[in-house]
Amino acid sequence: MPELDAEDEKLVTLARSARARTQAEEGAALRDTDGRTYAASTVDQPSFKLTALQAAVAAAVSSGAEGIEAAVVVTAEGLLKEASVHAVRDIAETAPIYLADPSGKVLN
Repeated sequence: MPELDAEDEKLVTLARSARARTQAEEGAALRDTDGRTYAASTVDQPSFKLTALQAAVAAAVSSGAEGIEAAVVVTAEGLLKEASVHAVRDIAETAPIYLADPSGKVLN
């Protein structure tokens, strides 16, 4: 379990809050290269579905983010979905993506 710095711990808190607010399967948060943060939860609509991290990346990109410094996904599943990883890697090849359980314990 990695030790996170204060800025990455903030992402865990934001991701947990996004998940709890909507009672979604996942919550996610990311920080762009300008230091702005974005949080989102799973989107499960009849016409489209997004992982929480895909939704957070979409919010960042639509706000003009040019890069991602770090991202966090909070889920009870214990697995990071491939689609979530791809969404981040489209923008940032080496940004860390942390996985945490609903209590905020970082698993990777």
